[in-house]
Amino acid sequence: MSNDPASVVQSNPRPLLEVQGVSRTYDDGAVQALTDVSLSIRSGEYLAIMGPSGSGKSTLLNLLGALDHPTSGEVAFEGQSLRRHANLDQFRASTLGFVFQSFYLLPTLTALENVQIPMFETTLGPRARAAKAADLLALVGMTHRSGHLPAKLSVGERQRVAIARALANDPKLLLADEPTGNLDTPSGIVVLDLFDRLHRERGLTLVVITHDAEVAARAERTVWIRDGRLHDA
Repeated sequence: MSNDPASVVQSNPRPLLEVQGVSRTYDDGAVQALTDVSLSIRSGEYLAIMGPSGSGKSTLLNLLGALDHPTSGEVAFEGQSLRRHANLDQFRASTLGFVFQSFYLLPTLTALENVQIPMFETTLGPRARAAKAADLLALVGMTHRSGHLPAKLSVGERQRVAIARALANDPKLLLADEPTGNLDTPSGIVVLDLFDRLHRERGLTLVVITHDAEVAARAERTVWIRDGRLHDA
């Protein structure tokens, strides 16, 4: 079976993730973070959601990743409303991968050990976990740093370890929130090149939240969010 993203999209006409009329308010309605947002994301698509600080980008990512619930409207994954999932923790662990601006690596664990963390909820034994983590570190070009603690890694290296960890459970969807925000330009290019490879070679569905036009330019499609409302780019 081809891993070409176009093939994946054609064989999966139903959206992988669909947002329908979603709004999100806080403080009993005093803060309107999102207003009537609708968005369909196809399997195998590389989507950028772009907007300035405070526009609602991170709120939308939290809803896409089942980290928060909409005040109104529905978020559905493969046709099933996330409200109806019996165990959202298990859904996130088995289906989604997250890459954040701040990495969130455990400081007392090596790169190899950090990548294994999501696998502890699976049936993999210690040797299988270590072998898979080693393969993922090789994928992101970090084999030579596998035994190092995060404090001994550059910020770009930490982000690559975080990406390897996000892939640990073979997610159907990778969500990245400002993934190059803390990186210098060369390190950011390495991360974006890696996203390109994951999309091209694995057909991975990617959604990248960013305020950076150069980051968004790597995606197949870009939508804008302004003042909590979604617009076509």
